[in-house]
Amino acid sequence: MSLKTSYRFIAPIYDAVIDSGVAAGIRRRSLAQLPQQGAVRVLLDGAGTGLDFPFLPPCHEYTALDLTGAMLARAKPRMRGLQMRMVLGDSMALPFAAHSFDFVVLHLILAVVPQPQQCLAESARVLRPGGRILLLDKFLRRGQRAWLRRCLSPLAGRLATRLDVVFEDVLENVPELRVLSDQPALARGWFRLIELQKEEA
Repeated sequence: MSLKTSYRFIAPIYDAVIDSGVAAGIRRRSLAQLPQQGAVRVLLDGAGTGLDFPFLPPCHEYTALDLTGAMLARAKPRMRGLQMRMVLGDSMALPFAAHSFDFVVLHLILAVVPQPQQCLAESARVLRPGGRILLLDKFLRRGQRAWLRRCLSPLAGRLATRLDVVFEDVLENVPELRVLSDQPALARGWFRLIELQKEEA
C-alpha cells in the first residue's frame, strides 16, 4: 500500500490519534520560532490536517502542502484568519522554485517519506539562503540499538511512518544546512525539536 493510499484512509482518524495535549504543546514550542511580526513566506511541508495552524502567527504568507487531498480537506477549516494557499504535492519533489520560502516547517513528515534525504534536500532547495527549517519528528541516534523500533519499521513505514530514521545520516546528505538547535521533545528524546539554517551563498 502506498503512503498516498494509506493516508487517505488514515485522514478521518488522524487527529484523534495524533492531537494530544502534549503533542500540541510541542508544536507550539516549535512554531514559536517563527517571527511574531513582519511578513515572511512559510512552507508547511506535510501539513496534514492542519494541526499546526492554530499556532501560526497570522502576519505571514503560508503555503500548506500535502500528498493527499483527504488530509488537506480536513485542514481547510483550520486556515481561517491565515493568508494561506493549499497545494497538493510530494515532499520529495516540491513544486516550487528555488529560494521561494523564508521558513520551512517539517512536522512529523521526515520520518514518514520513503526518502528522508530527498525530502530534506528539497526543503533546502526551496529555502532562501539564511532561511530556516523547523523540524519536529522521531529519530534514532547513531549507534542506538532500539531493536524493536528497527524490527517494526519496515511494516510501520509502509502504513504510516518509519521508526528507524537517524537524523544525523539524513543531514549528512544536505551539507548546506547547519544545526542551530536540537532539543529532546518527547519519549525520552526519541522525538526531537530541531532548527536548521541554510548557509548564506
